[in-house]
Amino acid sequence: MTEPAPDTGPIDYLVVEFPEGTRTGEGLPLLLDLVDRGLIRILDLVFVRREPDGSLTGIEIVDLDGDGVPDLLEFHGASSGLLGPDDLAEAGIVVAPGATAAVLVYENVWAAPLAGAIRRSGAQLIAGGRIPVDAVLATLSDLPDTSMSGSTTS
Repeated sequence: MTEPAPDTGPIDYLVVEFPEGTRTGEGLPLLLDLVDRGLIRILDLVFVRREPDGSLTGIEIVDLDGDGVPDLLEFHGASSGLLGPDDLAEAGIVVAPGATAAVLVYENVWAAPLAGAIRRSGAQLIAGGRIPVDAVLATLSDLPDTSMSGSTTS
């Protein structure tokens, strides 16, 4: 893992739950594409399983499905040290018993030049957040459809 550059972009995390039998790997090529295009940089990727008794077990990234064939070799060793046992335990709280989850920490490389300019100017980001996609879609569906009405505002 390399030291973050002075123009490090915002760091985000995701916890993605895979109920038993739903790991298809469909999203992995898309994740790799984001990395290959320099939009994000994977800092940490950890897989955990919430056992039926509620305990949390780490899953080795090289053989996620237990079939003896290595999986996700591209991400083997993706560990910056940002994720600790307490972080994984907290993330594991939201994972359903019997499900597996991926905990992903990534840098938004696309925003690094802006973040660096903000820091160099003496400004600082003091708040941030995410709006859930379902909330955005619900709000947009509640808006009146003016795209076809031909009306204009003055």
